[in-house]
Amino acid sequence: MKSNFQFSNLIGTVYRQGNVLFTPDGNSVLSPVGNRVSVFDLVNNKSRTLGFENRKNIGCIALSPDGNVLLSVDEDGRAIFSSFRRGTPLHHINFKAPVKSIVFSPDGKFFAVTHKSHLQVWQTPSHLAREFAPFVLHRNYTGHRDEVTNITWSPCSRYFITSSRDMTARLFTLHPVEGFRPKTFAGHRDIVLGAYFSEDSKTIYTVSRDGAVFVWAAKTIAGGDDAEEDDFDGPETDILDAPAASSSKEDNTVAYTRWGIVGRHYFSQPGTKVVCSTFHPSSSLLVVGFSSGVFGLWEMPSFTNVHTLSISQEKISSVAINATGEWLVFGASKLGQLLVWEWQSESYVLKQQGHFFDMNTLTFSQDGQNVATGGDDGKVKVWNMTSGFCYVTFADHSSSVSCVEFAKQGQVLFTASLDGTVRAYDLVRYRNFRTFTSPTPVQFSSLAVDPSGDIVCAGSLDSFEIFLWSVQTGKLLDILTGHTAPVAALAFSPTGNQLASASWDRTVRLWSVFGRSKLSEPFLLSSDVLALAFRPDGKELAASTLDGQITFWDVAEGKQTGIIEGRKDISGGRKVDDRTTAANASSGKSFNSLAYTADGSCLIAGGNSKYVVIYDVRDGVMVKKFQISENLSLDGTQEILDSRKITESGLSLDLVDTRGDEDDLEDRLDQSLPGAARGDLSKRRFKQEARTKAVRFSPTGRCWAAASTEGLLIYSLDDTIAFDPFDLSIDITPQSLLETLGKKEYLLALVVAFRLNEKPLLLRTYEAIPPTDVRLIAKQLPRVYVPALLRFIAGHVESSPHVEFDLIWVGAILTAHGRWLRERSGEFASDFRAIQKGVADFSSTISRLCDENSYTLSYIIHQQAAVEASSSLEGREEQGGRMEIEA
Repeated sequence: MKSNFQFSNLIGTVYRQGNVLFTPDGNSVLSPVGNRVSVFDLVNNKSRTLGFENRKNIGCIALSPDGNVLLSVDEDGRAIFSSFRRGTPLHHINFKAPVKSIVFSPDGKFFAVTHKSHLQVWQTPSHLAREFAPFVLHRNYTGHRDEVTNITWSPCSRYFITSSRDMTARLFTLHPVEGFRPKTFAGHRDIVLGAYFSEDSKTIYTVSRDGAVFVWAAKTIAGGDDAEEDDFDGPETDILDAPAASSSKEDNTVAYTRWGIVGRHYFSQPGTKVVCSTFHPSSSLLVVGFSSGVFGLWEMPSFTNVHTLSISQEKISSVAINATGEWLVFGASKLGQLLVWEWQSESYVLKQQGHFFDMNTLTFSQDGQNVATGGDDGKVKVWNMTSGFCYVTFADHSSSVSCVEFAKQGQVLFTASLDGTVRAYDLVRYRNFRTFTSPTPVQFSSLAVDPSGDIVCAGSLDSFEIFLWSVQTGKLLDILTGHTAPVAALAFSPTGNQLASASWDRTVRLWSVFGRSKLSEPFLLSSDVLALAFRPDGKELAASTLDGQITFWDVAEGKQTGIIEGRKDISGGRKVDDRTTAANASSGKSFNSLAYTADGSCLIAGGNSKYVVIYDVRDGVMVKKFQISENLSLDGTQEILDSRKITESGLSLDLVDTRGDEDDLEDRLDQSLPGAARGDLSKRRFKQEARTKAVRFSPTGRCWAAASTEGLLIYSLDDTIAFDPFDLSIDITPQSLLETLGKKEYLLALVVAFRLNEKPLLLRTYEAIPPTDVRLIAKQLPRVYVPALLRFIAGHVESSPHVEFDLIWVGAILTAHGRWLRERSGEFASDFRAIQKGVADFSSTISRLCDENSYTLSYIIHQQAAVEASSSLEGREEQGGRMEIEA
């Protein structure tokens, strides 16, 4: 089995904190998710997550005007300068202070970054050439007496205006202008959150947190009372001392303008505060987000309210508007919401939200096209693997969802929860059509569905029993007793005749559900059992225990066949309150989730650690170890703690409660209910831990997913880098392949392309074959190349618009080599599932297009019928006229 899995995508989390951005073309949204950046393509309905990671959670991001480079800055001020198109980091820089705002100039040559009460302007490094010291500081700007909150550049890239917590805004020039002193815009009574230039730079708008908008323009001779003086008490830094860089040809009207207030406006939102704002110069639209979840659009400078809408239950943390001014994007950090709204049509373009609390469990659909997740918030979400978006959310459970399972046949999803119910959802009509309950209220901690989908069973956490229900009738069929501790995991054998249950009583039991005898055969283990999994052929059972061991059992003979010691593999990461080193810490050294690969040769395991491990079952050795996160904002990602953050009493500074330093009153208050806090109640604060709640392999075998603290991590096979040719000779070259294609010898060309095993050449050869020759070539193709061709078509289906061509190939291969493939169905199971996923995706896409265009098709058909009727009527009239003339 291949183990070159690479990080592919992060779904299940759409926004955490920081600012959201539109790409220059306005078709995609950039959103910080933890210490990564996700990109949501609104036109093609897809999402992707860039491969690099910051050291901590990202505080703010900035994208260059040409869309080539991205700057992402974490909470400590450490930034990564990366290529946006490739998603690879180019340079690193430490600004040595928390950054509130970072913005590129409109010409892309400079970027400005806040540095406490100061401001720094840097030259943008080249993303094409690698340099030893790529970042060059252009100038330091000072003048504010408190922290700078926002930066806005003028359209000409020669001026920028800053807003600060000292309730003022200041205007600076990029290069020194003779006789210019930084202009101060004062008069607000609260923190100034934003200051913006109009399109012609003749008007400046400032927005404060208390809901006031001031309009600034050039002073008139008569109106000098409202104007604020340019007096400046602080140091002038090196702006006046630097040599003059402005030429006589440049228009310095903005610098020499005496600014004054020409209008004061106030938002009619009592009891709320302004949290974020943005301005679109072309359309003069001011967008403001409030702490109550309400946002509004105002047309400036007339201050005409265009829209006011409530889109969230919590405050709107960030807002942005695209280049055309049509789409608005909002981020709510507390709920993890990301909304894209088209204000002209008053409709949502995108509305996504992750789980409010941790993600507990996940499961793949049988075609690998969808993945369902359950969380502590009681919600069940179904995500599309191709797009990365959630398309349905079920909120029927009133407590944490402990387990989710897809039925092997049909569009049915089963869920178990701690609220004492097991629910069945219809994924066609999106409704809860069955609810299973026990005679006495219990908490369900595990779930299993038999392969036929007729029986569902759940294990209890408090009564130690296993309940079986009929899916068709909803009636309770049986209650299996025998365990003396909570039932941690359940699994049906793939053959469907046995049920395996794992419990904290250190036993694994096999039940004959459909037999007359209800006796179970216990397998004794050395510690509490946490998870179990059947091999796809049903002949082997794997179980993980609390002491870090994975034990394998032969199901038919009932004997132990192997054991893997995984304590050292899963251990890693030291928590901030640990008194021992990571190597000596006992917590978390066990696997709480197991899953076999599609061919049963490997086993993937995850637990309360930052590592996920893949083992070879036959040899009992570790194949590869994956680190799910390097985010230092999470607990348990560091091997060695920083002694500089430890106080004299031994308390870590990361555990000190800093809520009292927050800006808003609602953020400083502790509104948690007594007994509702998570973790040790004696601690003043706790951090989220980097851990894996569940791991699953996709039925296609091309990827695996992990439900982690940061979201749903997707790791997929990367075959584009590996060069794995076979049957090469000196005559097989790309030139000879092209010559063979020119001679229209397609079978020989296809074989040569497989021998070279280069994807561009294989793609060119595949698409050059005429559809009329596909059946003959598939019949004559040597069997050694059939699996490789199936894998190639499975990948081609996901990214190509040639629907009919791929379906012709699939049908031809199954017709020509169907019997041979059926005999080796287990060997090629992952390839079959990948093909099934592509065909199902085709079917859903075509059906959706037909449904969306049903009225258009009906109109075209009726128009064609009307044309035919009119033409036939004209023919009859013409024929009647001829008959009259002949008479």
